[in-house]
Amino acid sequence: MENIYLYHDDFPHLINLVIYLIKNKIKPFDIKPLGYKPNLFDNLINLNLTFNENIGKQLIKIIGYENFRTIHYVYLSVAVNKELIIYYYLLNYAKYKENLNKMFNLRCVSEALRLSKRVGGEAHRWKGFVRFKELQNKVLYAEINPDNNILSLVSHHFKNRLPQEYWIIKDVKRNLLSVYNQKDFYIIAGEALNLVKGTSLNENWIENLWIEFYKTVSIKERKNEKCRMNFMPKKYWHYITEVKDEL
Repeated sequence: MENIYLYHDDFPHLINLVIYLIKNKIKPFDIKPLGYKPNLFDNLINLNLTFNENIGKQLIKIIGYENFRTIHYVYLSVAVNKELIIYYYLLNYAKYKENLNKMFNLRCVSEALRLSKRVGGEAHRWKGFVRFKELQNKVLYAEINPDNNILSLVSHHFKNRLPQEYWIIKDVKRNLLSVYNQKDFYIIAGEALNLVKGTSLNENWIENLWIEFYKTVSIKERKNEKCRMNFMPKKYWHYITEVKDEL
């Protein structure tokens, strides 16, 4: 039987479990969120650990912010083995300390850095591609469809960028909403909130104005489709007001 340890599917609960396993010298075959469907020979173990809500701050003091951000970004990825990567990353930190990020021969390090870079890059792109619409209740609304679970990273950006607005960003793929109330944002299931249907009276006028501006500032003779596709891949176009009609 292969021992698979279960955790509530969020980052703090995963860190609590990983630290417990490392401290008690337990080597898991795998780590999966609750709801995981086992195979015939899987032995599921739910330890029901006492939750330490300050585990994130404590871990940052031990491994530093950069290492903490790396494993957090790994968790936000869609990698099927992300929990084990985080486990072995922290396990090896106990041995190599601040030199860990130089140990590229370790698979947990090379994979963690690769996934972290991918998640950070996707979050950076979506921060530039988000286009808000004003709803009838004056709330700003936008949709994204990222590969990785970056809704929280994008929300942190717009919390600082639009602090005086009420806004909602929806992750279409995961059916999650990030709802901001001029103080903080909360990520909830899409079914938990009834959105006001339709946009405000000025929204169509504003959209058309923005599209005309985009067309006006472009220089036809210098148009470079290959370059544009590099900076603005077509998979994002459906959510970008000024180019979605070109699809």
